[in-house]
Amino acid sequence: MAKPSEKRMAHFHEMVAYDQSHLGFGTSLAGMDEVGRGPLFGSVVTACVIMPADPLFPWIDDSKKLSAKRRAELYDQIYEHAIYVGIGEVSAQQIDEINILNATKLAMERAAEKAPATLCIVDAVRGLYLPFPTMPIMHGDATSYNVAAASIVAKVTRDRQMALAAEKYPEYGFERNMGYGTAEHIAALKKYGPTLEHRRSFIGKIVGEEMI
Repeated sequence: MAKPSEKRMAHFHEMVAYDQSHLGFGTSLAGMDEVGRGPLFGSVVTACVIMPADPLFPWIDDSKKLSAKRRAELYDQIYEHAIYVGIGEVSAQQIDEINILNATKLAMERAAEKAPATLCIVDAVRGLYLPFPTMPIMHGDATSYNVAAASIVAKVTRDRQMALAAEKYPEYGFERNMGYGTAEHIAALKKYGPTLEHRRSFIGKIVGEEMI
């Protein structure tokens, strides 16, 4: 893996320093993030991660700032070295039943329910029911090393789900749009209608209630 730039290393040290300022870094400080709140298709996916103090991985960052190849490499490294990795997800059908905010909270609780954590830093979401304190912060995936690691795990997990969905439903272009409401995806919805894995509560105004 190539050496990070000085700018990236400076940001990496800031993220690590942020986590080091909280009790439990390297042993029981968890980070949590989600992917998939906005798409019209598929599950919302969350990850909870506890990274060790050694080794540290300078490329870990907000998943949106990394290439797919880099995310895949880091995903493997995180799984190999992490103290804990938990995945939680909630299906499109349940999102329709309880709304996307409640579904995100439920997915986060599922991801973290077995974490040996004393504190979990969460990207923005409040009101979680877990057996340890949570600390919601804005832009957590760009602030906390552990949250950034969680963002990578969640992103790679959902992207791989979408790659399988693209094979199952090739007409929607999921390998390109990841289920988001792009022009291509909306045109396919209007032409073919929704699949069983589309979020009905998200697409009613797009395809018309008669197609839901």
